[in-house]
Amino acid sequence: MTTDYPARHRELTTGFRTLADANPPAMDGFSRIHRAATTSGALSQKHKELMALAISIVVHCDGCIAFHVRDAVRAGATRDEVAETVGVAILMGGGPAAVYSTEAMEAFDQFAAETG
Repeated sequence: MTTDYPARHRELTTGFRTLADANPPAMDGFSRIHRAATTSGALSQKHKELMALAISIVVHCDGCIAFHVRDAVRAGATRDEVAETVGVAILMGGGPAAVYSTEAMEAFDQFAAETG
C-alpha cells in the first residue's frame, strides 16, 4: 500500500493544531524552533530541508518525511537532490533507511505532481 503523503501532511497539520490548542506553550516553542532551524542563513532553506529529510529517513519517521519532502519541494529541491539526500541517509542508516528512502522518493513524486 502506498502512503498518500499530501493527505498524511494534512492529517498531521490538523493534529498539530489540536496539540497547539491543548498545549500552546509547547507547540509555540516547537514552531519557533522549526522556523529558526529552517530559515535560510549560511545554509539555504532547501539544504536545511534536505538535511531534515535525511534525518527523517534515518529515524524512520513517515510523518517527518511528509513534512520535509513537501517543504524541500517548495524550497526548490529537485528529484535528483532528493535522491542524493536519500543516498546519504542510506549511508548513515543502512537497510532500514533504504526502506524509508523508497518512501521519501514516493513522497517527492506526489508533492512534485501537486505543485506541477
